[in-house]
Amino acid sequence: MSLTERLNEDMKQAMKDKDKVRLSVIRMVRTAIKNAEIDSKTTLSDDEVIAVLNRELKQRRDSLQAFESAGRQDLVDEVNREIPVLMDYLPTQMSEEEVRAIVKETIAETGAAGKKDMGKVMSALMPKVKGRADGKLVNQVVQQELQ
Repeated sequence: MSLTERLNEDMKQAMKDKDKVRLSVIRMVRTAIKNAEIDSKTTLSDDEVIAVLNRELKQRRDSLQAFESAGRQDLVDEVNREIPVLMDYLPTQMSEEEVRAIVKETIAETGAAGKKDMGKVMSALMPKVKGRADGKLVNQVVQQELQ
């Protein structure tokens, strides 16, 4: 079953269960997927759907920080309920230790010597961790390892 089909089935189940949060998140994700399909004029593959899901998750995390700094606890609670729903559809996220191991391996492969080689490391690294690790975490680990 493709990710899009799973979203459709889960949406139907959320309607039956009257799970408003899950239903709302799935509808937002399906809309984002549909918009991406319209933009690309093709049906999205599972990898492309995962990219859309990652983008939605990143938006939620950014919003969470903004809401916390603004003192909007009601919106913080709402976003905190949405994030686990999105995480259900994403591949299992890598731990910091796993990311660090792949970063060290990639640095050795590319022969990077310092911060000036960060772009080379990141371009070789991102395809390996795409969809399985947060970009900010990867960036931080690479910076730490290149120092």
